[in-house]
Amino acid sequence: MADRNHHSLAVGTATIAFHRTPGTGPGVMFCGGFQSDMTGTKALALEAWAREQGRAFIRFDYQGHGASSGRFEDGTIGQWAEDARQVLDRVAEGPQVLVGSSMGAWIMLLVALSRPERIAGLVGIAAAPDFTEDLIWGTLNAEQRLTLLDTGLLALPSEYADTPHPITHRLIDEARRHLLLRGPIGLGCPVRLLHGMSDPDVPWVTSIRLAERLTGSDVGLTLVKDGDHRLSRDRDIALMLRTVGEVAAVPL
Repeated sequence: MADRNHHSLAVGTATIAFHRTPGTGPGVMFCGGFQSDMTGTKALALEAWAREQGRAFIRFDYQGHGASSGRFEDGTIGQWAEDARQVLDRVAEGPQVLVGSSMGAWIMLLVALSRPERIAGLVGIAAAPDFTEDLIWGTLNAEQRLTLLDTGLLALPSEYADTPHPITHRLIDEARRHLLLRGPIGLGCPVRLLHGMSDPDVPWVTSIRLAERLTGSDVGLTLVKDGDHRLSRDRDIALMLRTVGEVAAVPL
């Protein structure tokens, strides 16, 4: 039987796949990570929780990810943030709690800055704002940088995929327009950050820097000492669900 909640949104010649669960507000909208998709553990756990709570929920795929159109190599932070903005503007109803995993936390921050009136709160999991600059470009050696500049493409090994991540110079360069940790981040909504202290990919100090940069006072950070990057164990998922539930319950 076809899933009536599975749809796609036309954005120019592209299509953005999304899955919507109807319910009460504020809704919850999940922004996935780099080369991830909307069928991941956290997205599906949030959806099941939202259904039990009778709360509206949306998960989606950026262009070049999952069931959406396009090639991953053609994507940029700006484009993926615009994809999320299109879903917020055209699919979501009323205020939303944005939940962002890894790169998705950078995306949710960019969306929140452009649509503050639509945001009831933010929950970042292993937040990775500015990762293209700090964790990719900043860690490349001279030979790798030269390859990227000369050919426009560099394949970096990934622990999470059988094939290397294709990193483009365009991704790095375009992302410099969207860096957030270099100055204050003007958001006053409730923000909760969860980060594993055993995260091998995104240092947990990134979430501390983010908490410091956010201008609002309602900012909380929970560190999971033995937590990895994915934070997908049962107790990590339970922590995420509790946290999202608390943010969603804060009076608007």
